[in-house]
Amino acid sequence: MKKSSFFLSLVLAVLISVSTAMAGDKFASWPQIKAFHTVMSQTFHPSEEGNLDPIKKRSGEMVEKATALASAAIPKEFNNKEVAAAVKKLEADSKALDKLIKAKGSDDDIKKALVALHDTFHTIVEKCSPADHHDDHGHEGHGHEGHNHK
Repeated sequence: MKKSSFFLSLVLAVLISVSTAMAGDKFASWPQIKAFHTVMSQTFHPSEEGNLDPIKKRSGEMVEKATALASAAIPKEFNNKEVAAAVKKLEADSKALDKLIKAKGSDDDIKKALVALHDTFHTIVEKCSPADHHDDHGHEGHGHEGHNHK
Protein backbone atom coordinates (compact mmCIF):
# COMPACT_ATOMS: atom_id res chain seq x y z
CA MET A 1 0.00 0.00 0.00
CA LYS A 2 2.82 2.44 0.81
CA LYS A 3 4.47 1.80 -2.56
CA SER A 4 1.30 2.50 -4.54
CA SER A 5 0.61 5.61 -2.47
CA PHE A 6 4.16 6.84 -3.04
CA PHE A 7 3.92 6.07 -6.75
CA LEU A 8 0.62 7.92 -7.05
CA SER A 9 2.09 10.92 -5.24
CA LEU A 10 5.12 10.87 -7.52
CA VAL A 11 2.98 10.75 -10.66
CA LEU A 12 0.82 13.58 -9.38
CA ALA A 13 3.89 15.70 -8.59
CA VAL A 14 5.29 15.11 -12.09
CA LEU A 15 1.98 16.05 -13.72
CA ILE A 16 1.79 19.26 -11.69
CA SER A 17 5.39 20.12 -12.59
CA VAL A 18 4.80 19.50 -16.30
CA SER A 19 1.61 21.59 -16.39
CA THR A 20 3.33 24.42 -14.50
CA ALA A 21 6.30 24.33 -16.87
CA MET A 22 3.99 24.40 -19.88
CA ALA A 23 2.09 27.38 -18.52
CA GLY A 24 5.40 29.13 -17.80
CA ASP A 25 6.32 28.81 -21.48
CA LYS A 26 3.38 30.89 -22.64
CA PHE A 27 5.80 33.55 -23.82
CA ALA A 28 8.53 31.18 -25.02
CA SER A 29 8.17 32.63 -28.53
CA TRP A 30 8.57 36.18 -27.20
CA PRO A 31 11.85 36.45 -25.25
CA GLN A 32 11.70 40.25 -25.18
CA ILE A 33 8.57 40.25 -23.01
CA LYS A 34 10.25 37.82 -20.63
CA ALA A 35 13.34 40.06 -20.44
CA PHE A 36 11.19 43.10 -19.71
CA HIS A 37 9.26 41.14 -17.09
CA THR A 38 12.50 40.29 -15.28
CA VAL A 39 13.41 43.95 -14.81
CA MET A 40 9.82 44.87 -13.97
CA SER A 41 9.54 42.22 -11.29
CA GLN A 42 12.88 43.09 -9.73
CA THR A 43 12.01 46.78 -9.49
CA PHE A 44 8.25 46.89 -8.96
CA HIS A 45 7.95 44.67 -5.89
CA PRO A 46 10.59 46.52 -3.88
CA SER A 47 8.72 49.74 -4.70
CA GLU A 48 5.57 48.29 -3.14
CA GLU A 49 7.55 48.11 0.10
CA GLY A 50 8.81 51.67 -0.28
CA ASN A 51 12.20 50.78 -1.77
CA LEU A 52 12.68 52.78 -4.96
CA ASP A 53 16.43 52.17 -5.20
CA PRO A 54 16.08 49.26 -7.68
CA ILE A 55 14.04 51.29 -10.18
CA LYS A 56 16.21 54.36 -9.69
CA LYS A 57 19.29 52.27 -10.50
CA ARG A 58 17.73 50.25 -13.32
CA SER A 59 15.42 52.68 -15.13
CA GLY A 60 17.83 52.84 -18.07
CA GLU A 61 17.80 49.05 -18.29
CA MET A 62 14.00 49.16 -18.22
CA VAL A 63 14.10 51.48 -21.25
CA GLU A 64 16.51 49.12 -23.05
CA LYS A 65 14.21 46.15 -22.47
CA ALA A 66 11.10 48.12 -23.47
CA THR A 67 12.81 49.39 -26.64
CA ALA A 68 13.92 45.85 -27.53
CA LEU A 69 10.36 44.67 -26.95
CA ALA A 70 8.91 47.44 -29.13
CA SER A 71 11.46 46.76 -31.88
CA ALA A 72 10.84 43.01 -31.99
CA ALA A 73 8.06 41.41 -33.97
CA ILE A 74 5.11 40.47 -31.81
CA PRO A 75 4.52 36.72 -32.19
CA LYS A 76 1.49 36.08 -34.38
CA GLU A 77 -0.47 34.38 -31.59
CA PHE A 78 -0.32 37.64 -29.58
CA ASN A 79 -0.30 40.18 -32.39
CA ASN A 80 -3.39 42.36 -32.21
CA LYS A 81 -4.08 46.10 -32.07
CA GLU A 82 -4.38 46.20 -28.27
CA VAL A 83 -1.07 44.42 -27.68
CA ALA A 84 0.75 46.53 -30.27
CA ALA A 85 -0.58 49.76 -28.74
CA ALA A 86 0.30 48.64 -25.20
CA VAL A 87 3.84 47.69 -26.26
CA LYS A 88 4.34 51.17 -27.74
CA LYS A 89 2.93 52.72 -24.55
CA LEU A 90 5.25 50.55 -22.47
CA GLU A 91 8.24 51.90 -24.38
CA ALA A 92 7.10 55.53 -24.15
CA ASP A 93 6.25 55.25 -20.46
CA SER A 94 9.55 53.52 -19.68
CA LYS A 95 11.38 56.44 -21.29
CA ALA A 96 9.25 58.94 -19.35
CA LEU A 97 9.98 57.12 -16.07
CA ASP A 98 13.71 57.10 -16.80
CA LYS A 99 13.58 60.83 -17.59
CA LEU A 100 11.65 61.49 -14.37
CA ILE A 101 14.25 59.59 -12.34
CA LYS A 102 17.16 61.38 -14.01
CA ALA A 103 15.44 64.71 -13.30
CA LYS A 104 15.26 63.77 -9.61
CA GLY A 105 11.46 63.54 -9.60
CA SER A 106 9.67 62.97 -6.32
CA ASP A 107 9.38 59.46 -4.94
CA ASP A 108 5.59 59.73 -5.17
CA ASP A 109 5.78 60.62 -8.87
CA ILE A 110 8.26 57.82 -9.53
CA LYS A 111 6.09 55.29 -7.75
CA LYS A 112 2.97 56.44 -9.65
CA ALA A 113 4.82 56.16 -12.96
CA LEU A 114 6.11 52.69 -12.09
CA VAL A 115 2.62 51.51 -11.07
CA ALA A 116 1.24 52.81 -14.37
CA LEU A 117 4.03 51.01 -16.25
CA HIS A 118 3.25 47.81 -14.35
CA ASP A 119 -0.43 48.20 -15.26
CA THR A 120 0.48 48.57 -18.94
CA PHE A 121 2.58 45.42 -18.73
CA HIS A 122 -0.43 43.59 -17.30
CA THR A 123 -2.59 44.94 -20.12
CA ILE A 124 -0.23 43.23 -22.57
CA VAL A 125 -0.43 39.96 -20.67
CA GLU A 126 -4.23 40.16 -20.47
CA LYS A 127 -4.55 40.89 -24.18
CA CYS A 128 -2.34 37.87 -24.89
CA SER A 129 -4.63 35.60 -22.90
CA PRO A 130 -7.72 33.84 -24.22
CA ALA A 131 -10.88 35.88 -23.64
CA ASP A 132 -12.15 33.48 -20.98
CA HIS A 133 -9.02 33.99 -18.85
CA HIS A 134 -9.12 37.77 -18.48
CA ASP A 135 -10.48 37.55 -14.94
CA ASP A 136 -7.19 36.14 -13.65
CA HIS A 137 -5.11 38.87 -15.35
CA GLY A 138 -3.11 36.27 -17.28
CA HIS A 139 -0.93 35.56 -14.29
CA GLU A 140 -0.75 31.83 -14.84
CA GLY A 141 1.43 32.10 -17.88
CA HIS A 142 4.35 34.22 -16.78
CA GLY A 143 5.11 33.76 -13.13
CA HIS A 144 2.62 36.22 -11.67
CA GLU A 145 0.72 33.83 -9.46
CA GLY A 146 -0.56 36.04 -6.70
CA HIS A 147 1.61 38.86 -8.08
CA ASN A 148 4.75 36.97 -7.15
CA HIS A 149 7.14 38.29 -9.78
CA LYS A 150 10.16 36.42 -8.46
